[in-house]
Amino acid sequence: MPNPVVLIPARMAATRLPGKPLADINGAPMIVHVVRRAEEAGIGPVAVATDSPDIATAVEAAGGRAVMTRADHASGSDRIFEALQVLDPDGRHDVVVNVQGDLPTIDPEAIAAAVGPLADPEVDIATLAAVITREEEKTEPSVVKAVGSEIAPGRLRALYFTRATAPYGEGPLFHHIGLYAYRRAALARFVALPPSPLERREKLEQLRALEAGMRIDVVVVDDVPLGVDTPHDLERARTILAARRDD
Repeated sequence: MPNPVVLIPARMAATRLPGKPLADINGAPMIVHVVRRAEEAGIGPVAVATDSPDIATAVEAAGGRAVMTRADHASGSDRIFEALQVLDPDGRHDVVVNVQGDLPTIDPEAIAAAVGPLADPEVDIATLAAVITREEEKTEPSVVKAVGSEIAPGRLRALYFTRATAPYGEGPLFHHIGLYAYRRAALARFVALPPSPLERREKLEQLRALEAGMRIDVVVVDDVPLGVDTPHDLERARTILAARRDD
């Protein structure tokens, strides 16, 4: 069975919500909530990969672990790969789960579910998606659609990811959730590849892996977690997490 480590890339460069990782949500920084969700998944050690001393200080003050990385990384995938070399230079962890640092409401069970497909040695990367239920999301370019062939109930083999409405015709559309579980060797290969033509065209990093012939499987989960990008999203996250605390 896989032996995962969970890495959360975080930086302070957000423009729509300055200082986003440290935004207060009910008394704790947002990045700390993400760390807690990842720890609640119970699949392995958790660390934040960051170039910000302020983020590292906030994580460590809450009892979490932070790894300082270079500031010039082009993507979160590059950042977590650097952090992986620091945390686990001997290669004990064969799976790396990349949880975005702006998902404070994510279900820990969804994080754990992403690891499941990697029990199959043919799978390089696993990710998540949920059925689109809101009509307007089907045509919204900001909602990335996962297109794949069903290989088991609740599991797809990815054929493509797109901002367009796809596939055509009757049937469900799937909202891709940007959480990835990489086989360690697949992550190393992925970050060494140059950006691919379709990746540049769609502005979707995961297409680099598909164009290189890597296999991505998709686990279908119940809900899309709230990604916090704006002050309005932040207020929604506060409301959601306050309600969970009261339950």
